Amino acid sequence: MDILLALVPALFWGTLLLVSSKLGGKAHHQLVGMTFGALLFAIGIYLFKQPELSTTIWIAGIISGVCWALGQYNQFSAVQYLGVSRTVPISTGMQLVVTTLFGVIVFGEWSTTTSVILGIIAIVLLIIGVVFTVVEDKQANAQGTQISGGSQMKKGIVHLVISTVGFVGYVIILRWFEVDGWAAILPQAIGMVLGGLLLTLKHKPFNKYTFRNILTGAWWGAGNLALLLSIPLIGVATSFSLSQTGTIISTLGGIFLLNERKSKRQMVFVIIGCLLIVVGGVMIGFTKE
Repeated sequence: MDILLALVPALFWGTLLLVSSKLGGKAHHQLVGMTFGALLFAIGIYLFKQPELSTTIWIAGIISGVCWALGQYNQFSAVQYLGVSRTVPISTGMQLVVTTLFGVIVFGEWSTTTSVILGIIAIVLLIIGVVFTVVEDKQANAQGTQISGGSQMKKGIVHLVISTVGFVGYVIILRWFEVDGWAAILPQAIGMVLGGLLLTLKHKPFNKYTFRNILTGAWWGAGNLALLLSIPLIGVATSFSLSQTGTIISTLGGIFLLNERKSKRQMVFVIIGCLLIVVGGVMIGFTKE
């Protein structure tokens, strides 16, 4: 049962972009709707748990939430250029590599020879996995069956670089100030709403799609809650590792549910790439034991 609980984040986060794509709207509608959904979820959790909130927790949590909004907005934007099946594995791989390197350099993780060996192998696997997920098929490209050309790919990658900066900041700030996950939920959600509004106000983000995407905020919050509940039961490393399997759900869901076209050659590379990213994520998880 503990393992099943730990797989819930993979299910919810792995289907998040699929759900938001089906609900419709542009990146600004999706972001604002999601942040308000996350805020409603956070208020409910706070009323149930009521953790003590210091000034440091409020400030760190809000800044973390703003960083998350930056990351999520640009991830939504990348989907418009790359599709879900490319965005998710690239985004996951970039986040894992940068967060891990930051942890090693700044927080002195990988203190043993075993963790160093595992970590280096994991990063190599992640990089190879990401490269595999973006392999082009020249024949398919000539026939017009690829979902993105070179220009689209460049725009998508730019959004994912910015997204990675935001998501890494979202994680690192809480780690830096040693903020407990339960305590961070409400301040973080407020920061998410503030960041979402700041990033999207010029686009007039409120319409029917915004309200539809409130569901994605609750969807994200449910995955986050499951992760917080699973950590005391099976540990950070295992919980973290299992959450990475959602990459496969997103990627294959984008291909089969959203009809993002791939050639047979690309499908082989995408599946191998996703597996390498998941294995790399699992190995990084075990360096944190």
